[in-house]
Amino acid sequence: MSQTDLVVRRPQGLYCPPGDFYIDPMPRRADGGVRVAVVTHGHGDHARTGADHYICSPESEPVLLTRLGAGTPVEALDYGVTLQIGPVTISLHPAGHVLGSAQVRLEYRGRVWVVSGDYKRDPDPTCRPFEVVPCETFITEATFALPVYRWRPASEVAADIYHWWARNAEQGRPSVLFCYAFGKAQRILAELHALRRSAQPAVLLHGAMHPLTALYRHAGVAMLPTCRVGDLPRGADVSKALVLAPPSAAGTPWMRRFKRHSTGFASGWMRIRGNRRRRGYDRGFVVSDHADWPSLLRTIHETGATRVIAHHGQTDVLVRYLRETGMTAGTFD
Repeated sequence: MSQTDLVVRRPQGLYCPPGDFYIDPMPRRADGGVRVAVVTHGHGDHARTGADHYICSPESEPVLLTRLGAGTPVEALDYGVTLQIGPVTISLHPAGHVLGSAQVRLEYRGRVWVVSGDYKRDPDPTCRPFEVVPCETFITEATFALPVYRWRPASEVAADIYHWWARNAEQGRPSVLFCYAFGKAQRILAELHALRRSAQPAVLLHGAMHPLTALYRHAGVAMLPTCRVGDLPRGADVSKALVLAPPSAAGTPWMRRFKRHSTGFASGWMRIRGNRRRRGYDRGFVVSDHADWPSLLRTIHETGATRVIAHHGQTDVLVRYLRETGMTAGTFD
């Protein structure tokens, strides 16, 4: 990395030297405090406690306050509106990942960099679609940067989930679908909403998913009706239920109430069949909130970037491929 780079990696995370701020930092006081944190979205590996001041999109603000605490000093910045942090001009732009997700555009002395955060290009009824932001340097995620990762339309996967649920219900077996509590659960509820039958019961939610799902409803996202498992009356019949739970609930006493259940896992990692077998799920549903291989390459091309920095995930594979096509590409290592 050059000393003139707009973004470098420090122990606390991605840092903008001329603006003296971090993007999605992991504050560690032993490495020095974080004055300003620009947060791309509310997932736990991007939004962490410990900064003096946070900047995020308006849709991310209630997510951060829910996950980091009601007293967290958060400043909401609308998409496309510029803000000066020292001599650096920043703006946030939709990333299409989860509710409120954003890319960060940085401009300084005529140079433009974009930090993508996590993103996807596929349609998603729960968040704003990805916006291509022209730049000279593009910092891209590489979570699924292997040619094997190619996604089917989420509406088709939702139909698979619906039919799995229906078959299990006919047999009197609850369907327990493991998925991430923020983003994935709400996307599944929204995709299933389009397939809803008039007499369909509410989907049961693990308690960890309830407050985050409420934030999506407050934002106007249409989803299937839900009920928190903890609010069910004692002895309630759950034999035909669809239950959404975080992966951490698997194998815990919480699962005992769902007799003869069938399990599924909704994730891009299910594209590799061995992952489903190793984790012991009955079904794997391939649905991801990250860009697949073709979308990564398409996005890099559309930004017009002359330099690409791959960050987080299969960075070596992506960098090698881009270099073979003649692009200037690297990592923060």
